[in-house]
Amino acid sequence: MKQSNNFSLNVVEIIKKIPSGKVTTYGTVALLAGSPRAAREVGYLLHSLTEKHNLPWQRVINKKGYISIRGGDINLKNMQKLLLEKEGVEVSEDFMVDLEKYGWFGDSSRKT
Repeated sequence: MKQSNNFSLNVVEIIKKIPSGKVTTYGTVALLAGSPRAAREVGYLLHSLTEKHNLPWQRVINKKGYISIRGGDINLKNMQKLLLEKEGVEVSEDFMVDLEKYGWFGDSSRKT
């Protein structure tokens, strides 16, 4: 499903708002960007737009609190873990983050 340019711009702006020391989910970004069922597209956009927009990509994880790098690249997972830890986010050895403690959900009270 191809998303609109507005959706892409909204995703970029939302990701820029995630505070240091917090994480959010792909689904939350999609919800806040106006397309609640587009979590996968958020992942694609994050991958393709991070460098261009200097996005804090490390702050976006899956809905279970797991660092989920496409393809399971262990080096990239370790990099994300280290970047989050530098911000004060605790990440378990199996790449889990406590969403209750570190979650940021923007204006949404609902976790996705």
